Amino acid sequence: MASSSHSLKAAADSDYKEVRSLSRGLALLQALNRAPGGIATTTALAEVCGVHRTTVKRILETLRAEGFVRRGEKEGQYYLTFVVRSLSEGFVDDDWVEKVALPLMRAAVPDLMWPCDLGTLEGGFMVVRESTHRFSMLSQHRGKIGEKLPLFFTAMGRAYLAACTVSERKGLLTLLGQRSDSIGAMARDSAGIEQLIAETRTRGYAVNDGDWDREAPFAAIAVPVMCGRRLVGGVNLIFPKTAVQTAEIEQRYLPRLKRLAQRIGKDMQPWLSNAD
Repeated sequence: MASSSHSLKAAADSDYKEVRSLSRGLALLQALNRAPGGIATTTALAEVCGVHRTTVKRILETLRAEGFVRRGEKEGQYYLTFVVRSLSEGFVDDDWVEKVALPLMRAAVPDLMWPCDLGTLEGGFMVVRESTHRFSMLSQHRGKIGEKLPLFFTAMGRAYLAACTVSERKGLLTLLGQRSDSIGAMARDSAGIEQLIAETRTRGYAVNDGDWDREAPFAAIAVPVMCGRRLVGGVNLIFPKTAVQTAEIEQRYLPRLKRLAQRIGKDMQPWLSNAD
């Protein structure tokens, strides 16, 4: 009987189809968030999301009626409103990011100069939870929050991989090793992973010198964020590859980035204690 009930439930679950308009609406919100200046035209959004311009217009007008976007000064322009922030208000897990990490990261902008990101592990990727790109005058990016960073090819991912426990790393490699892309190939390369971890630990920080094809013109350094003995994420510093020399990184920026990571880890202790 239990087996029959399970089969019926599985069959019922399979009957639920993707709500295509909702998926498209979420994609448009993400595209607007990443657009230069936070504003974009229906034509540009249609190209980015691969959706017909008429459909984009219809969805944006629905979002406007609900208060999530507004029309720009020019014909066809739209931009996000502060109402979108209400979408994350129910997540207690985000509290320490907003109340602890963000103020510390913003205060560090004058010292670090270059923008930095804070990320946590999710589904085998580092997901950017907070960023100072909107505060740094040297930033060449927008909308980094929510971006997925691969473990093996980004500084933040490498910093996390080198700092996690053997059991967690084994689980991550097993998960990622099932992929059929370059990430999966790297996950199955045991010797390459060991070398990557050894180099990161010996150096004392993680480096990405344009190794991520998607961001090839940019380099980054990163360190893990530890709350006591608990690994909670990582912070990076991003800059054009030709802009900063290794000596300057190690003498000027690395100590400041490490202090930021240590302070975030220390100040978030009460939040993790409450969560536990």
